[in-house]
Amino acid sequence: MTSAGQGGSGAAESGGRSDRSVLLLVHTGRPAAMRSAKLVHRSLTQEGLTVRMPAAEADDLKKAGYELDPIEVTHGPDTADGAELVMVLGGDGTLLRAAEIARPAGVPVLGVNLGHVGFLAEAEREDLNETVRAVVDCAYEVEERMTLDIAVYNGGRDGGIPPIRNWALNEATLEKSASGRMLEMVLEIDGRPLSRWGCDGVVCATPTGSTAHAFSAGGPIVWPEVAALLVVPISAHALFARPVVVSPDATIALEVVPDTTTGVLWCDGRRMVELPPGARIEVTRSDVPVRLARLQRAPFTDRLVAKFGLPVAGWRGRSERDL
Repeated sequence: MTSAGQGGSGAAESGGRSDRSVLLLVHTGRPAAMRSAKLVHRSLTQEGLTVRMPAAEADDLKKAGYELDPIEVTHGPDTADGAELVMVLGGDGTLLRAAEIARPAGVPVLGVNLGHVGFLAEAEREDLNETVRAVVDCAYEVEERMTLDIAVYNGGRDGGIPPIRNWALNEATLEKSASGRMLEMVLEIDGRPLSRWGCDGVVCATPTGSTAHAFSAGGPIVWPEVAALLVVPISAHALFARPVVVSPDATIALEVVPDTTTGVLWCDGRRMVELPPGARIEVTRSDVPVRLARLQRAPFTDRLVAKFGLPVAGWRGRSERDL
C-alpha cells in the first residue's frame, strides 16, 4: 500500500533538478492560503523545482497581490500529467478537488491543512517550512486509498439507457431532493435485496470516508488499511436501519422506489447526479486509487485523537515488560 517518494535522497544531494515539478493548488478564498502559496513557491523554485498552477488560481493570486513568478500556468484536465506531486493549501474540500485532478495521472497528493478538521491533510500550516523541505528532499511515502466506482441507471438496470458514471474518494451520498417526503429505497448487496428504507438518504463510503459524512450519519470509523465498503442510512424509519460493513468486492445497489420522491446523488459532495423515481445506483470498488503523500507513519489512532480532540487523559499505557 505504500512506497517511497520518487527520487529518494538523491534529489536532495543534487540540489533539486529542473525536471522536477510540483502542481500547487490553493484555496484562493483564504488569505492565509495565498500567503502560504507565496512562501511555498519561493522555497520550491529556489531549490530548482518548477511550480505549476491552474490558470484561474494564478489569476486570483495575481489580483490579490500575490503574483508568482516564475510559474508554469496550466489549463484543462491534464494539468497534473508529469508532475511529481500535487501540493494542496486549503481544507478537505480543496484536497478533494486536487484528487479529481491527480487521480487520472496517478500523481500523489500532499495536503497542508488551512481549514477546520482537515482530516485528509498531512500537515498543518505551522509545519509549512518542514513540509516544503520534505518535498524538496523527497522525504515522503505514498499511500494508496480505495475509491468507488458509481453507475447511475436512470431507467433502471434494464431500461436501455446507458448509465451515468462517476467516482468518489470519500463517499457517494444518495439524498432526497425535497424536504416534504422521505425517500423510499431498497438496498441490495451482491444481487440480493437486504432491506427497504424510508429515509433522508444513504451514504456509501470508503474507509477514508468513514470519518466524513458517514461518521456524521452515525457510521463506524474504519481504519484506512481495512479493505471494506460502508453503507450508512440517514434518519431511516425501519426496523433494520443500522450501518453495515461489507466486502470490498461486493456490489452495493440502491433502488429508488418508483412511487417515491426524486433524489440526488452527491459524489464527495462535489459532483451531483439527479435521480428520478425508479433510478438504480450501483457502487463498487474502483481499480483506480487516489495516492496520498505521507510525511510520517504516525498511527491512525493518533490522527483520530489529534483531529477530533479526543480526551485521553488518564491513559497509562503498557509497561516495558508487557511489550
